Amino acid sequence: MKIGCPTEIKPQEYRVGITPIAAREAASHGHEVIVQQGAGLGAGFSDADYTAAGARIAATAEEIWAEAEMIVKVKEPQSAERKQLKRGQLLFTYLHLAPDPEQTQDLIESGATCIAYETVTDARGGLPLLAPMSEVAGRLAPQMGAWSLQKANGGRGVLMGGVPGVGPANVVVLGGGVVGTHAARIAAGMGADVTVLDRSLPRLRQLDETFGSLFKNRYSTEGAVAELLAEADMVIGAVLIPGAAAPKLVSRAQLSTMKPGAVLVDVAIDQGGCFETSKPTTHQDPVYTVDGIQHYCVANMPGAVPRSSTLALGNATLPFLLALAGKGWRVACAEDPHLQAGLNVHDGQITNAAVARALNLPLESIEKALAA
Repeated sequence: MKIGCPTEIKPQEYRVGITPIAAREAASHGHEVIVQQGAGLGAGFSDADYTAAGARIAATAEEIWAEAEMIVKVKEPQSAERKQLKRGQLLFTYLHLAPDPEQTQDLIESGATCIAYETVTDARGGLPLLAPMSEVAGRLAPQMGAWSLQKANGGRGVLMGGVPGVGPANVVVLGGGVVGTHAARIAAGMGADVTVLDRSLPRLRQLDETFGSLFKNRYSTEGAVAELLAEADMVIGAVLIPGAAAPKLVSRAQLSTMKPGAVLVDVAIDQGGCFETSKPTTHQDPVYTVDGIQHYCVANMPGAVPRSSTLALGNATLPFLLALAGKGWRVACAEDPHLQAGLNVHDGQITNAAVARALNLPLESIEKALAA
């Protein structure tokens, strides 16, 4: 199979879809790997690294979109990229379609087959291709929130760990999954007073058994959220419903109950955000203020550390990439129900129930798509 990897064109996105390690593996399995010139530079990989791994360097993205049978990316295809997709082509990347009707419509019209990293599952019920970026984003969230808390950046001027005689920042983490756990660990490690909220009692028990007194946890109710908001210096939104739009857990009216200069860090922004006042931002202009509350809503947080992020993502995607290239997407998805769960769009139809429900679109059964 011809596997293409174009340069990411989303603002301040420096990750790359295929590492030289992955290129070497694919080439050793008999596939042709085509990488756009300079695609890996932001993550520290030169064109020479790819050439040494057996890949071919293409001068332009247009060559890759025209020639490759499978396109491997990191972020969802931008408008200019979607126009180059064609029927029968396979796209393997993050999509986050639920809050993005424009992208969804373009993918439907392209006729391409689109497999989304964020809905591929594993035998434990996890999301193995989302997990590494969730880990990165979770660990970054307190760091970015701490920067936003600085007075010069518009925040309250509160130090995360405090100093002797002065209390630490109060940090609330909404969601005890992968993002929330990593965010809580890092925030607590910075010396903050951290509380994690979740609606799964088994998960709260697991957090308690694993982390003990490192941070607190509470069962999430509207009352608990409202109570903790009033005391919070920082709130990290870390809620995920696979494939679906994130629930809005903090309303605009509640901002008035918070301390002026407090910070909201919305890690769920890729899925629409879990604060009513959230809107996507970029690394170039990451923070805005609503009713005196700082909002950090960068939609590609792991792009801030592209070297680490690319290596972590490449490790996770490689087995699936090889399966798709070696067997073709139909056989690979038929044999692996976890990869099958990643199929979001095929031949003009939505094949993921959560996406179809979020956008009020008809749902095509995966079985029918596989049999076509």
